[in-house]
Amino acid sequence: MLKGTIVVMKWKTIEKALVMGFVLMVAVTFSGFAGACEALPGEVLRLHVLANSDSEEDQALKLQVRDRILEESSSLMDGVSNKEEALRAAEEAIPALEKAAENEVRRQGYSYSVSIAVENVYFPTREYGDTTLPAGKYDALRVVIGSGEGHNWWCVLFPALCLPAAEDTPELGEVLTQGEMDAVQGGEKYEVRFKLWEIYEWIQENWFS
Repeated sequence: MLKGTIVVMKWKTIEKALVMGFVLMVAVTFSGFAGACEALPGEVLRLHVLANSDSEEDQALKLQVRDRILEESSSLMDGVSNKEEALRAAEEAIPALEKAAENEVRRQGYSYSVSIAVENVYFPTREYGDTTLPAGKYDALRVVIGSGEGHNWWCVLFPALCLPAAEDTPELGEVLTQGEMDAVQGGEKYEVRFKLWEIYEWIQENWFS
């Protein structure tokens, strides 16, 4: 029994050493790319809509609530010039957005509750047109319908990538550094790097947090 315990402990030590070695490899090998990926969450605010479940009806409702939230948020980022202002605008809008979302849920014939809050949550790598946001923990305006256990939808509130009606809002290139822009618009040449970064972030989230 003792021998088996020692073997398990040795394997766990080796496993942790391998994981730490991988983390160090990513940090060193892709230092510039890694730096850009680490900085990005501090520059953007995301929108995250979670469905009650994965049923066809709940997924359809999620999209209807999403459309209502986007409609109500069309001018939310008008005149907003930085992440701090974006967070303030989002937090101030929560009561009105919750009311609108709940109204849409009732209009569609459901009785689910809706809760909205600004939270810091993990996202996998995600593409938005020709822009790729790397995996990591981002601030997000989260809209949870009912139990929030279904597949979700997300986009970027600031810079306003999913709010085409927003006015006087900086473009992505005006918010990010050149290094960060190179990373998010690197296309296929960064595909492997994004996958390695996603594994790196998953390890950080699940092993060292």
